Amino acid sequence: MKNLILLIFMSLSFGAFAQGPVTIKLWPNGAPNSNGITEPEQEVRKNRIGKITDPELIVFPAKDPNGMAIIACPGGGYQYVAIDHEGLNMADWFNSMGITYAVLKYRMPNGNKDVPLSDAQQAIKIMRANQDKWKFNQLGIMGSSAGGHLASSAATHFTTETRPDFQILFYPVISMSPSITHMGSHNNLLGKNPSQETEEFFSNEKQVSKQTPPAFIMHSSDDSAVPVENSINYYTALVKNGVSASLHIYPIGGHGWGFGDSFKYKRQWTGELEMWLRQIKSK
Repeated sequence: MKNLILLIFMSLSFGAFAQGPVTIKLWPNGAPNSNGITEPEQEVRKNRIGKITDPELIVFPAKDPNGMAIIACPGGGYQYVAIDHEGLNMADWFNSMGITYAVLKYRMPNGNKDVPLSDAQQAIKIMRANQDKWKFNQLGIMGSSAGGHLASSAATHFTTETRPDFQILFYPVISMSPSITHMGSHNNLLGKNPSQETEEFFSNEKQVSKQTPPAFIMHSSDDSAVPVENSINYYTALVKNGVSASLHIYPIGGHGWGFGDSFKYKRQWTGELEMWLRQIKSK
């Protein structure tokens, strides 16, 4: 009887473990570039992780996969990663739709503007290498605030290996133009005095092409941190290039609501995003 109980316990434990999160190092043999940070990773504020030197992908495989997967890039002004409300807290919700969900804990630029995008592109490669294991054939990139800039960068600066199939953007920083950007994200990514050429290269509304993947974009009109023009201009560029895009602007909400229940339009955006995901899955 004891052996039977032990066997049942081990089976249940293994089953739970098999469905739990899987943490994957992005660069187990060392990253190809450096941001110069050597200090230990730390929680700079509650649920905000900074000084990331060993980036990771935290994957929540869907129990009943529907063929889709999403990589989330939390925001943080390219200074830290807001890991919970713009990342981990959405795992159960996406899993409930059959979507395998991954949160990217990426490195900050700290003087090297290429570092975050290289982490995002590596995450895409890792997910695609495991798509048979996790049973998906559509991979999207998602991001909030500065993480939205990273996600839209991955959606506009890509190779054949790293192009996502769709993008989901929460109140994203899109432009690096000083007139509408979030200056904290701008300065942390590009420095305080970048060339106009560099600003334009990382202004993703100017990098849209017909090959840019479909987009679902959300923003609040009263966002005082990241002007809503970022989303409007990106949406306009997508439409002009014949890219399918869905833009949802809510009258109030400010900035940084993520998956928080305090956002008055949470029921609206979750319902609209679910519908959009079903639509692009059927194509």
